[in-house]
Amino acid sequence: MSKKILLINDLSGYGKVALSAMIPVLSHMKYETYNLPTAIVSNTLDYGKFDILDTTAYMKNTLNVWEQLDFSFDAISTGFIVSKEQTELIIDFCKEKSKNGVTIFTDPIMGDDGSLYNGITMDTVELMKQLVSVADYIVPNYTEAAYMAGVEYKKNGATEEEYHEIIDTLRNLGAKSVVITSAKVKGNSQKSVIGFDHKNGEYFCIDFDEIPVRFPGTGDIFSAVFMGKIMDGNALSSATEKAMTVVRKMIELNLDNLDKYKGIPLELCLEVID
Repeated sequence: MSKKILLINDLSGYGKVALSAMIPVLSHMKYETYNLPTAIVSNTLDYGKFDILDTTAYMKNTLNVWEQLDFSFDAISTGFIVSKEQTELIIDFCKEKSKNGVTIFTDPIMGDDGSLYNGITMDTVELMKQLVSVADYIVPNYTEAAYMAGVEYKKNGATEEEYHEIIDTLRNLGAKSVVITSAKVKGNSQKSVIGFDHKNGEYFCIDFDEIPVRFPGTGDIFSAVFMGKIMDGNALSSATEKAMTVVRKMIELNLDNLDKYKGIPLELCLEVID
């Protein structure tokens, strides 16, 4: 019997990001996928013009209906959240479900390259710390991890020991396993993904050669493959490495695409997950 995964993220009408990226990946991996859109977005933000519909009222009503219908899930994944009200709603929902053994995955989408995204404030960071406190697995990038841990973002990279300290701080907030993406280790020419697996009590570091091209949605693809592998019983480092490999292969297959703003056309390359 396939496992049921609820994805809480935004839905883009044009472009393979967030829900539009995660649903086909997890469906291909034979999971039953359900979704709760935090916003409906006209297209990926890379185009420069876009429209966003805040779905907070819809989310409240939907969760109320689902409660009455007694719907259940094996895992919940949270991504882009648009407001304080939404964050509080999702925190309460995840806290309640985690008590019943539901596995919680959180991608605390707030910033990159040392800065928070437009509209993200320190209030959001504080709320996100509450959300990761109920998560079994969190996948912040280095910027997001540094903000939540309350440490300086080092443009030239941090030592592996400093990353371990950040991970320990995030675990002290309540997160169980932590995977920090886009990590630059001081003295290493490559970027790395650094993590801690709460099941075996071990840290790990996986280096990768960064391909100098930007496709929106690659982080969502990573999260979906990672989650699918974890739910299938893979160890954290193995799930992380598989997700990294899939993203790299998909980027390589689409390097010549003229319109990269729309993300990776997943329907044409899902077989690389197998």
